[in-house]
Amino acid sequence: MQTIGFCRFSYPAEGGFQVEHATLPERLAYLYAPERLAERFRHFETICLPSIRAQTDPDFTFIVLTGSSLPEPWATRLRTLLADVPQARLVAKESGPHRKVCQMTINAARDMTQPCLQFRHDDDDAIALTFVETLKQAARDVAPLLDRHRLVGFDWNRGYVARPDTDGLCGELQVTPFWGVAQAVYVQAGNRQSIMNFGHQKLPHFMPCLSYTDTVMYLRGHNDFNDSRQKAHVRPARLPRIDTEGEAELRRLFNIDADQVRAAFS
Repeated sequence: MQTIGFCRFSYPAEGGFQVEHATLPERLAYLYAPERLAERFRHFETICLPSIRAQTDPDFTFIVLTGSSLPEPWATRLRTLLADVPQARLVAKESGPHRKVCQMTINAARDMTQPCLQFRHDDDDAIALTFVETLKQAARDVAPLLDRHRLVGFDWNRGYVARPDTDGLCGELQVTPFWGVAQAVYVQAGNRQSIMNFGHQKLPHFMPCLSYTDTVMYLRGHNDFNDSRQKAHVRPARLPRIDTEGEAELRRLFNIDADQVRAAFS
C-alpha cells in the first residue's frame, strides 16, 4: 500500500489560513518576511526533518509543497535540506485554491490503481519514529473496514506540545483528538479525494475514524508564527522547561537533538 506524507512549507494558497489576507501580495509579504522564514527553517531543520529522516519504516513518500515564488536564498536552502532525505519530493507551485492544489499535488504522486495511506504534517511538528510503521500496521489490523469504505481516518492523539528556544525546549504531554498531526486517511484505489480535502478536526464527520491514545506519537511545535496564533486575544501557553531526562526521551521518540535546537535558536 502506497504511503504519502504531505507538508506545506510557506505555500501561498488561496484560502487554507485561519488568518486571511486581502490580496496575494499581502500574503506573500507575510509568508516571505525574512524573520518568519528564518523561524520556519529553524523548526523545519530541528523538529520536523529529524523525525522524517529516521522513520523505522522508510518506505513512504514525503511531499513538501512550496510556492514557486519562494525567494532566494530560501528556495536553495529548502532544496539543500531535502536533498539528503530519500523520501522527500519538493513540489513548487503558483498560488491557487488551497484544497484543490493540495489534492492535485498528492494525486500526482499516487499510483491510482493502488489504495493509499496519506498523512498530513506541518513544518514545525514531529512524528514518532515509528509512525509510518504503526500506521501501516493499524491499516492491516482493520483490513475488513478498509474494504467497506472509500475513506477511513486514523488519529493518534497523545503527544507533546513544545516550544523550542535558546535553552532547549519547553513542553508537556497532552491528549488532543484530531489535532492534525500524527493523523492519516486511508483512500481506496481510484478515489481522487485526499486527506487535504477535509479539515483535520472534521474527519469524523465524513468517514469512520479510529483513535489511538496509548502511544506518544507526535510533538506539535508551538511558536509565535503558528497560523492559529495570529488571531487577536490568543494567550501564550505556559509550558514547563524539559529537563535532561526529558530531552533524552525526545531524542528517543523523535530524533530531536536538544543541543541542535539550542544552537539553531541562539
